[in-house]
Amino acid sequence: MRPQPSAPDREKPAEPPRTRPSGSGSPRLRGLAALIALLQAAWPSIASVTVALVAGFVAIAVARGSLQTALDAYLQMLWGGLGDLPRFFQGASSAVLTRPWGEAATKASLLMLTGLSVAVAFSVGLFNIGAQGQLIVGAVAAAVVGAAPGVPAPLRALLCLLAAAVAGGLYGYLPGLLRVRRGVHEVISTIMLNWVAVSLVEGWLVVGPLAAKSVGESSRAGTSDILQSAHLPRLLGDASRLNLGFPLALVVAVGLWLWLHRTWHGFECRAVGLGPEAARTSGIRVERRICEVMALSGALAGLAGAVLVQGTEFKYPATIAVGYGFDGIAIALIGLAHPLGVAVSALFFGVLRAGGTGMQLFGVHKSFPELIQGVALLLVAGKLFWERLAARAARRRGGALREVER
Repeated sequence: MRPQPSAPDREKPAEPPRTRPSGSGSPRLRGLAALIALLQAAWPSIASVTVALVAGFVAIAVARGSLQTALDAYLQMLWGGLGDLPRFFQGASSAVLTRPWGEAATKASLLMLTGLSVAVAFSVGLFNIGAQGQLIVGAVAAAVVGAAPGVPAPLRALLCLLAAAVAGGLYGYLPGLLRVRRGVHEVISTIMLNWVAVSLVEGWLVVGPLAAKSVGESSRAGTSDILQSAHLPRLLGDASRLNLGFPLALVVAVGLWLWLHRTWHGFECRAVGLGPEAARTSGIRVERRICEVMALSGALAGLAGAVLVQGTEFKYPATIAVGYGFDGIAIALIGLAHPLGVAVSALFFGVLRAGGTGMQLFGVHKSFPELIQGVALLLVAGKLFWERLAARAARRRGGALREVER
């Protein structure tokens, strides 16, 4: 006879089928986790900008002796960059929207490209302070090609952009080469090259060989005007200065993000920035990657010079008064050296800068948005403070939860 199973065996329930933990592979949960990680990384910058805005508001209120004046000045700064929505809804023409959009976009595109220039250098652990000099050589290269009569008209705008990128790239490659061949620190070499560019271009070329020819008895500052075919197309026509440089900067930001985080070459560059010796041990050509990234960094700043010349100035002016290359350092740090973070930071401060001129109606200097940017940069530089504050808050929450559990 076949043996019968014992009672405990008969009563043992069937083992349930093994299933993967609920939601472990859910796209929604993965997206939520990515969003939380993004907010955790970005919150020091968000908090720093918020504190800078609040501090600026308080400063205006105290200086002018009126909370209403501070509120009106801030609203004017906002409407000056985003468009005067109250006036538009009251029946004003669309120009109250399109003109501020153009001013904000032109400033944001330059801040974005120079910020990306600095951020790309950060990826290999280098600090490119020479974006201003690279912008200057790129701008003069675009001005020369744009005014040259022998360049084919259909290709003139594109060739101006390429010439500016090549000129800026070569100027950025030089400190990279000095770093890997002679051990010259890039901070020192890029600072020195900034002043070389200023002296060479604005102290000699623009007032000498490349100076615009005088018309009659009147003299003209800067270089000759670039030809019409070299202008970047305006996206809204004569209603706004919004030009092709703005979408170009956005495309560059997305392209850099994909390159750094979705390609093997970008991974190698980031590996060099995280640990050059470990990268070299794993077979990565550290010196080559440093030179390549510094050349790319210079090319981006040179491209910003082309956007300045082809989009708004239409020549190389006597001097480039605004230090967009230096502002790029602040934009890169506030954007946490991430291409998409840099793009958001540049858009935000482009809007504030476009509206800064209108603040003069309330007795506030037009450079006030730059003050906000500077305060935010100082706070971001003190990231350790924010991290300690977050850790302290987390410990307090943990202690409170343990008390509740008891």
